[in-house]
Amino acid sequence: MKAKASKALSELGLDMSTAVKMFLYQVVAEQGIPFVPTKNPAAIRARWDAQVADALKGHGYKTADELHRALLKKTK
Repeated sequence: MKAKASKALSELGLDMSTAVKMFLYQVVAEQGIPFVPTKNPAAIRARWDAQVADALKGHGYKTADELHRALLKKTK
């Protein structure tokens, strides 16, 4: 499992240590696991589709500060 994960992360330009650190930062930011563990492909696809639809809406941020504030709100 570790070798498969390492290969997948490498393809994303990450090493295992960096990925674990990112995960831990998200645990702290969200005060919990930053994803819903599931083996249900339909649930995974539905969540992905909802995230893509939200991303495609386009919020029309006028400045980087406005975007940054919006991103910080989503993590709280």
